[in-house]
Amino acid sequence: MHIEFRHLRTIQAIHEAGGLARAAEQMNITQSALSHQVKGLEDQAGVELFVRRSKPLKLSPAGQRLLKLAQQVLPQVQALQDEFSGLREGSTGRMHIAIECHACFEWLFPVLEQFRRSWPDVDVDIRPGLAFDALPALLREEVDLVVSSDPEELPGVKFVELFDYQAVFVAASTHPLAEKPHVEAADFRGETLITYPVDRARLDVFSQLLIPAKVEPAAIRQVELTAVILLLVASNRGVSVLPDWVVREVKYSSDYVTRPLTAQGITRRLYAAVREDDLGKPFMDELLKLAGDEARKLQAV
Repeated sequence: MHIEFRHLRTIQAIHEAGGLARAAEQMNITQSALSHQVKGLEDQAGVELFVRRSKPLKLSPAGQRLLKLAQQVLPQVQALQDEFSGLREGSTGRMHIAIECHACFEWLFPVLEQFRRSWPDVDVDIRPGLAFDALPALLREEVDLVVSSDPEELPGVKFVELFDYQAVFVAASTHPLAEKPHVEAADFRGETLITYPVDRARLDVFSQLLIPAKVEPAAIRQVELTAVILLLVASNRGVSVLPDWVVREVKYSSDYVTRPLTAQGITRRLYAAVREDDLGKPFMDELLKLAGDEARKLQAV
């Protein structure tokens, strides 16, 4: 027996209309064509699907089984058609994000909250890209966007500039280094450096300052949360280096000081790595715009 979607739609339409004439009118076909379609389906099944002598027309037990199938399958088919239509129009899709910047969670969550309101039909997920190889995952289409400060030449991938930030030294206001206008690599000797729990090569203080200068702090303490890092710094348990937008609150606190790294300062740029084929999708463009807007607001505080 070969059942097509049109057969399921026919059975459902006749059941809901209560007769061939009304169902044919609703389906915009002739009653003769509808009767021929039903006869052909019954010939395939080898059983009657309707009780012909009943008014309104009723389904036989076999017809009821076919109706149950129609009620299960047709909504799923319609949902899939709607999803494909949304994909063509750019109103639905998937936005799975990997972050190679530990501190970026605090910046990105407000962005995603705004994004969710405008694009409720886009499936959003976020996970730390430091726990796996994010850029290869982007190429394999396992994620759709990677937040990174380390652009690479990858075929089919575009690194979109988001914003620039400064990596700044943070210490308690009573710390001896608080008296300096800026800090140098050598100042970290003898200090406990409090960092996020990631590989040192991915931390600005190491990649941009300490590793090139071949300087090693006296100790390294890894802490998951920014708030806890700041708590420890304020208690003089160590010093830290954080993006300027992360420490916006401490600018007005007497417990902390922030200082540039080196006299010139160390400026870094954050990028969104996306597949070139995804650029131009309305929801992708909107997310990139929101990300830049939110970052500028944080830096302006």
